[in-house]
Amino acid sequence: MIELIPAIDIIGGQCVRLTQGDYGEKKVYADSPAAVAQQFESMGFKRLHVVDLDGAKSRHIVNTESLRAITSSTNLIVDFGGGIKSDTDIEQAFSCGAAMVTIGSVAVTSPTLFASWLTHYGSEKIILGADVRKGMVSINGWKEDSGEPLLPFLKRYLSLGVTKVLCTEISRDGMMQGPAMDLYSEVMREFPSLHLIASGGVSCNEDIIELERRGIPAVVFGKAFYEGKIDITKLKKSPWD
Repeated sequence: MIELIPAIDIIGGQCVRLTQGDYGEKKVYADSPAAVAQQFESMGFKRLHVVDLDGAKSRHIVNTESLRAITSSTNLIVDFGGGIKSDTDIEQAFSCGAAMVTIGSVAVTSPTLFASWLTHYGSEKIILGADVRKGMVSINGWKEDSGEPLLPFLKRYLSLGVTKVLCTEISRDGMMQGPAMDLYSEVMREFPSLHLIASGGVSCNEDIIELERRGIPAVVFGKAFYEGKIDITKLKKSPWD
């Protein structure tokens, strides 16, 4: 069964969602990310994807207290991203209880630094973030296009030992118009052993079921859950029967 990973995005200590990464299109869903995380745990989830949107914008970790509150009040396996640009940032994320970190921009702008983290912490703790717009990797909170095509980017880092990739199709994020199915299928055809985490655009249970049918190992979802478009009870039963 596809791995189901709910997401919490944080701005100013609140649980929010953006649309296509636009900070001007912010919707607040809860004042306490930790309380939302506890709700996810009570539903039976084991994993949680946490994004420090302030950190992504500021280029250094900001919402450490929210991360610590989540990890200290739940047993969820938390992967954390947003603003991890330095040794201090990544050490801070792990010291606040993150089990894994998602690194995107640094892999583009400072490949030697990213490779050193991969060696030091191991591939189980490092998720390569690949945020994509029109086939090109974007960086720094989706504000800049790197000009680097997705597939060669992935190939380079898989050769260095990366095993997990979180891939977000930016044009789909927060739109609830369905995931970029063809993009994820293409990635899996190229790299069939990759633990690909699809992100962006999930609108309903059927989207998740279709990702499963296409052999996508994992999916992150956020807005569709908060808007009541995903029926967790049905997913937790046997939606593929």
